[in-house]
Amino acid sequence: MILESDSLWKEDINSKIRKLESAVEKLASHTSLSDLLDSVEDGDAEDEEGSGPKSIPPPSTQVSPQTEKNTPHNFEIVMDDDSGPAAIPGSVVSPVGWPAVEQNRAEQDIINRGVLTVEQAQSYLDVYQNRLDHFLYRIIGDRRDLVQVRTGSPLLLAAICAVGALHVASPDFEKCYEHFVSVAAAQTFSRSNNVDDIRGLCVGAFWLSGISWTCIGIAVRISTEIGLHRSISKALAGDRNHYLRTRLYYLVWVCDHHFSIAYGRPPMTRQDDSIRASLQFLETENAVEDDARLVSQVQFWAVGRDVYETFGVDVERPLNQQMIEPLRRYSIRLDNLRADWTERFGYNEFVGNYPRKGVGLHYHFAKLYLYSFAFRGISRPGWKTPDIALDIDELANSALLSATAILRAVVSDAEIQSYLNGLPTYFDVMIAFAVVFVLKVSTKYATSVRVDTSEIRTLVAQLVDVLKNVTTAMHSRHLLVSVARGAEQLLNRCCPSNAQISVAPLPSNAHVTMSQAPQPTFDDGLYDMSAAWDGSFGNFYMGEFDFLSSQEPCAFLPDMQYQSAPQT
Repeated sequence: MILESDSLWKEDINSKIRKLESAVEKLASHTSLSDLLDSVEDGDAEDEEGSGPKSIPPPSTQVSPQTEKNTPHNFEIVMDDDSGPAAIPGSVVSPVGWPAVEQNRAEQDIINRGVLTVEQAQSYLDVYQNRLDHFLYRIIGDRRDLVQVRTGSPLLLAAICAVGALHVASPDFEKCYEHFVSVAAAQTFSRSNNVDDIRGLCVGAFWLSGISWTCIGIAVRISTEIGLHRSISKALAGDRNHYLRTRLYYLVWVCDHHFSIAYGRPPMTRQDDSIRASLQFLETENAVEDDARLVSQVQFWAVGRDVYETFGVDVERPLNQQMIEPLRRYSIRLDNLRADWTERFGYNEFVGNYPRKGVGLHYHFAKLYLYSFAFRGISRPGWKTPDIALDIDELANSALLSATAILRAVVSDAEIQSYLNGLPTYFDVMIAFAVVFVLKVSTKYATSVRVDTSEIRTLVAQLVDVLKNVTTAMHSRHLLVSVARGAEQLLNRCCPSNAQISVAPLPSNAHVTMSQAPQPTFDDGLYDMSAAWDGSFGNFYMGEFDFLSSQEPCAFLPDMQYQSAPQT
């Protein structure tokens, strides 16, 4: 009815305009209005080229492509007679109604763009495949040549080149990084993503610290969109393609947990059928040792996820009696995982003894995260009730033991030091957290946590020397360079060589004893390490942080006035 009314109105207007034009022509022929008539005719010609009656399209029920592109709800319902009554409800709705701006993939290629030459790209691919990829259980999977990588995904090639350039301290890193960010942004709204795009996002997330959370967020969305989490049943049946899809989903899952639980964020991936069947996955005919290493990470982070969901993120809520036993059970699970996986791994031709030593590092990372809960609510009066006082002391001792074990592993093991320019950024974050933890406990809470402060100071000083030596040849944008610089400055502020320590010296084998004396305010003098990034540090929460963001002295120095730093 609207279209019919519109058509009748247009016909009426056109008729009146024609009559008006005829009347004006007759009037002009009897008067001196010829100039006016010429002006009207010129205007008509312009209207015909622009917005005159001839430019008005006829009424139509068809929607133009541009209009369709901007229409938000033009879903197409798909009536699939192959779907059974148990089909997923959303499968009847096709996403084609949400068109995305697709780019020519050849135009996104880092070589075609002129960012790198073929030779440069090949050199970074070699660096990545010969070493870095083996720290992360071979994200690429089977070895590929440059042509295969370029064909698979420009995003994957861009990520490999950026990460490779970072680890050889190449001046190409900045332009490779910018190109990767540009391609990743373009792929965010694409409808033609593939598994190699997910691999590229994982490579970026594991090693490019500034954009890790963004990359893994996109990777989780794409991986679930293309159904990687549904491949487990066919993978268990021996399908090679679904085996590769499932192991990629495990990588996404692990990466998601690297940058969620440690930062106090809820993971985006769930404990679904794929994760529950991870041990069965290792029994398939396609599984190799790298898959066992990957599944060991899935197992460790499954415990971490349970810990997160059990204890939450409220760092001001002290532990109570009901929380002690679950915490001990999680500790036992971690002990069992360490024993099971350490004896399973041996020497690797690409990364040496890292498979076995990496299990030990991840074990202490998880233990430090778990036992640091003993310090929750330390700023509140009566935070440690008499019925759990001994348990809290024991947990605090264990937390300090795990933190110092991390630092000693880096200081004393030359092979682990050789890994540092290659390990994903999660390791750098946990090393930094261990430094802050031991300095905070041995200085800020030296009156309530009895510990050998001189031993801690010596250990951190040794770590600083090691990190400075290791990072000498690293790219300035490598996260560990910032960790080394910040750890040194933090140590100098907390433990200046001429400071008089106000805590009585203790034997080197002293244990942590948390007293019932009035506790200092937790925020008082809190060392803020998160100003540079968006992560959350909180009370003993790991975050993306800047060591140099705080100028406050440490709490054990005498005659100092402290201001409350923002808790982040």
